[in-house]
This record gives sequence, structure tokens and C-alpha cells, in this order.
Amino acid sequence: MANTPVTANYTDDNIKTIEGVEHIRLRPGMYIGRLGDGSKEGDGIYVLLKEIVDNSIDEYAMGFGKQIQINIVDDEVTVRDFGRGIPLDSVIKATSILNTGGKFDDKAFKKSVGLNGVGTKAVNALSETFYVCSYRDGECSWARFERGELKDSGREPTKEKNGTLVTFKPDHMMFSKFSYNLDYVQTMVKNYSYLKKGLTLVLNGEPYKSENGLLDLVNENLSETPLYPPIHLEGEDIEIVLSHGNAYGENISSFVNGQNTRDGGTHLAAYREAVAKTLKDFFKKNYDPVDCRQGIVGAISIQIQEPNFEGQTKTKLGSTYMWEKQVKGKDGSLTTDIGPTIRSFVNDFISKNLNNYLTIHKELQPVIEEKIKASQKEREEISSIQKKTRERNKRANVYNRKLRDCRYHFNDKVTEKTADDIERSSIFITEGDSASGTITKVRNANNQAVFSLRGKPINCYKESRKKVAENEELNLLISALGVEDDLENLRYNNIIVATDADDDGMHIRMLVLTFIMKYYPDLIRRGHVHILQTPLFRVRNKKATKYCYSSEEKEEAIKALKTGVEITRFKGLGEISSDEFVDFIGENMRLDPVKLSDEESISDIMSFYMGDNTIERQNFIRENLRSEEELEDVNI
Repeated sequence: MANTPVTANYTDDNIKTIEGVEHIRLRPGMYIGRLGDGSKEGDGIYVLLKEIVDNSIDEYAMGFGKQIQINIVDDEVTVRDFGRGIPLDSVIKATSILNTGGKFDDKAFKKSVGLNGVGTKAVNALSETFYVCSYRDGECSWARFERGELKDSGREPTKEKNGTLVTFKPDHMMFSKFSYNLDYVQTMVKNYSYLKKGLTLVLNGEPYKSENGLLDLVNENLSETPLYPPIHLEGEDIEIVLSHGNAYGENISSFVNGQNTRDGGTHLAAYREAVAKTLKDFFKKNYDPVDCRQGIVGAISIQIQEPNFEGQTKTKLGSTYMWEKQVKGKDGSLTTDIGPTIRSFVNDFISKNLNNYLTIHKELQPVIEEKIKASQKEREEISSIQKKTRERNKRANVYNRKLRDCRYHFNDKVTEKTADDIERSSIFITEGDSASGTITKVRNANNQAVFSLRGKPINCYKESRKKVAENEELNLLISALGVEDDLENLRYNNIIVATDADDDGMHIRMLVLTFIMKYYPDLIRRGHVHILQTPLFRVRNKKATKYCYSSEEKEEAIKALKTGVEITRFKGLGEISSDEFVDFIGENMRLDPVKLSDEESISDIMSFYMGDNTIERQNFIRENLRSEEELEDVNI
């Protein structure tokens, strides 16, 4: 490789130290994950809100304050709790100096969500305006910041009840155009109430309170009638709920110290293992764990000291032990003292208490065992069919023609993988050779795979599981995803449906989503399934080209380019050249997440959209008919 010419001297002046809020603003992703615009549940503005609410939750967990008030008006957020309040002399440093806070002291906060001394400081640094006021015993101490810089502060008498008030506006310089989706916020608030029995959270004047904890969460979110009333077991630092339904997959919510761990972690893995092992031991049969968990509906919440979350957004628990701490010996040396492993703690609790429950409630025994046997029978039959189909396709070399794999994926030990490699690993499900060829040419072969569908898949809603297993297209897709035996073996973090924006493309999209929704709904619940947005228009003149995803963007582009404008309307992926397409699946790729809330009935959704109720759907279409321009505006 040719030497690169030196364009600048490398001296001591080039060595920079970036500290505090400056580093947070320069590298926000290190502290809150992605920025986003509020359209996705994990976007940064919700992380900012959670960081503040988490502090109030921690106060309640320590026995202080029974109500938290949350108000969101446009882009301004206010959170008021009635806990102990921040010590008055520490208000400024506790909200603006990194690695400063009370949660490093186990005596003040034993089982907290946030222990890194960063959360509130990140909110401060990433907000246009940030105001904090602590009320303690007739006095208050307040401070006002702008983008993390202190502008004013004071201390004065007050008649307010003890607690802390925080008001902030996320910085439009950082987040650009954003808005809070109150549905996401409501879900977060509900989860907090389920996990902290007796706590009242008031969101924009609407109170949320739970008396039965996780049992309320599962009962209120049941979309299908369970085979038996949910089993609710509580112990010190652990609470679980368990039932079975007739749907496929597993629907298990997991929490740590009140934090919704959407991506699971060691506690969820222990729950899944423990339930299967306990049922096998109870019935004294060597049932496959997959059959014991098929159709399971449940939840687990544990409380641990100093949890280790993977990523600043705290959606996956990485801790191995219930607690770890440094202990100083008489000679001054430090040793690590550890508690039980999370795996053994959860296993022991579930094994003992679920066994006792089933022994007492004998009427549940035949219901659960019949469910396991039915799952076993179907799985063995389907597995045999899939194996034969895969062998046939292997001999015909069909698999290699349909899947252009990537170098990084979950199962194959091709190379050392980083968290970023796994996060970015994707598979595009395309229709036909034209679109497949275009994406294959321009994809990042390190982490982007392409699977090509031939024609339209079968409508899984109308067919038996046996018929689906015999289908070549879907069987190969299952194999490509790696989910034949367990969802934990999923080979790609992102499953991206990339079909044309015409009638056939929309139909194929619906058929693929029906397949995933019916047999692998957890892929949707865990946020793995997306729809690829591709531009509807190309607007260009001799000097510049702009790609537009809606009529609004098209009109803005026309105004910006002014003269000599040529407009192209794309109807399919195959119409877009490889040179153009590279930007649409790269860093600026636009994805619409496919969402499925817990309370939505999968059977009702599929029945309406894919069933035989043609007249009902026709009436729905007529009532909601839009012009082509309106459809383009919502990126259909």
C-alpha cells in the first residue's frame, strides 16, 4: 500500500483531554445508545427520561416517597418525586460531574438500576435546558444549566415536601427533529407500577398503580386465553409468573431492579432453564426443554446489588452473581466476595416453589403435561419433514443459490465478533433475482446477508404446520435464520423484509410477516424484524441528486434544487441501480420496526388480514382509502 503523505505535524498540541459534559456531547452513543427521533422505543429521548425516573424509583425502593409525577408537554419533561431529595450542598455536582453520586455507597442505595454516576449527568449534558431543585426539611437548593453548563443556582426556604424536581428539554442540536411517543412512555410507566407494588406514578395527570405486581402485568397483557390461571410466585429478591397458551413461541417479560431488560440476559436464561428442568423433574420424563416452554407466557423480576448491564441503555443483564463486592482483610488486602450465581438462585427458587405449587394444585398437572406432549408430537413430526426437505435442497444446491451469507453471524466461529458486529448483523429477505442481485452487489458482506424468495410464500394462516414445514421457501428461510431448534440461535440481529412498493411487494411482505408472527412471534417482540424503506423518488438536476421517501421530501428537494429538475418515481427495487442502492442499506438505512404489543391478539390480527373475511377487509379498505399521494406520505 502506498504511503499516505503527511499533511500535519503530530505534536503535543494534538493530544487532547476531553472531560465531563464535553465528552458526553461529543460521544453521546457511549452514554445513551442511539440518538434517534423518538420513533423507536430505544431512542435516546426515552433513555433520558428513564435516567431521571430511575432515580426516583430508587428512592421508592429505599422506602422514601410513594408517588412520582411525570409530565411531558411538547418537548419539555418534568419529573417530581417525594423521596429524600439530593443533599443540598451536592445538587450541582450530583447532576453535572461525572462519576459523582450517592449510588456508589451501598448504605444509601442497595439495589439500584443506575450505579455508574453517569445517568443524570448525561441528561444534563444532552439537554438545551436542565433545571433541578432538591427539597429537604424546609430548604431547597436549585441549579439551572444549558447544555451541561451551569448558568444559575440558589438556595432558599421552601414549604414544599421533601423530594427532587427535574425539568429538561432534550437538545435539538443533538436530537434534531424529535417527539415523544406517549404510548412508549405509558408502557414504561405501567412496567414501573407492576414492579413496584404500592407506588403511584402519575403521567400527565393519569395515575398508574399495581396491587399484584407482575401478576397484573401478565393478566392485563394476555392477548390469548391461557390454558390455566397464571402461577404467581414471590420470594426475597425474586418474583415470577408462569402460564401456557396455544400460541407458538415464548412470551416472557424480564426485569432487574425495576429495569425492563428487553434483551433478556442471565436472569431470563436462568428462568427458561429452570422452568423446563422443573417440569421435567416433576413429571419424571425427559421432555425436551423446547416442548416445556412452547407457548409459555410469563415474567421474571429479580433484585440484585450492583447489576452489570450490557450497554448504557441497560436492556440486557450481564451479571453472573447476585452480588459482588470488595472486602478488605485485616492485613489491608482486598478480596472479592461473591453471592450465589443468578443461575443457581433462580433455579433453586423455581425448582422448590413451582414444584410445591404443582403438588398442591393437582388440577394443573394434566393440563401442563398435555401441552408438553402435544408440542413434542408436533415438533418431532415437523422436524422429520424439515430434515428431509433440507436434505433434498442440499442435494439440489438450492440453499446456496437462495442465501448469500455474511462473514459475521451468531453461530459460526468464523472470526472474533464484537458487540458491534452482532448488533449490525442483518439478513435482507427479498423477492426475485433482480432485487436480490442489486442488494447483493452493494451490501456489506461482513455483516449483511441476502435471502431471495421465489414468488409468493404460502399463506401460513390458512395452512397446517405440516404443510408449512414441507414448503421449500419457508423451510430454507428457517434454516437461514438458524431458529429451527431455539430462538437463542438466531444468526442475525436484524431481519429486514425488502420488497417492492407495489401490490405484489406488499402481498409478499404480508405473507412473510404472517409466517414470522404465527410461528416466531418473539422475533417481533424482541425487535428483530424490520421493513426496509426505499426511496419513492429521485429528484436531480445537473449539479445534485436527492432521494426522497415521501411527497413532502420530494417537494422540499424540488425547492432546494430549483431549476432543471428531473423527477423519477421508483416502483420496485430492481429499478434502482447498484450505484444508487448502496446508500439505502448503509449507515443511513431507514428501517420501520415491526411491532407487536403484548395485549394485541396474534390470532385476531392474522384472522382479519389473512383470513377469509374478504367483505370485512374490503369495507375496511374503502373506509380508509387514500390517494396515491397520501400513501406516499406515510411511506407505504
